[in-house]
Amino acid sequence: MKINETNRIGAINPYQRNIETGRQEEQKKSRRKDEVSISPEAMEMLNRSSDADRVKKIQELKQQVASGTYRVDADKIAEKLLPFFKQSSES
Repeated sequence: MKINETNRIGAINPYQRNIETGRQEEQKKSRRKDEVSISPEAMEMLNRSSDADRVKKIQELKQQVASGTYRVDADKIAEKLLPFFKQSSES
């Protein structure tokens, strides 16, 4: 049996239809844009971080790190970590 006209009018190709609908869905997805919403708590934190003294302190720390003169106080770190380790050993 020989079929000469494979592209006849009215012929249905279900696979082609699935491909076309898949492309349409992809186009809809690509049109979506990302959105960011900031909670009131986060906005409050952002406003607090604009404090002039804090900004000055951060700039000083950045300069110290860049110049290599920043030194970490191991005793202060240990004091801050000690309660954490005590709590995790009790659990």
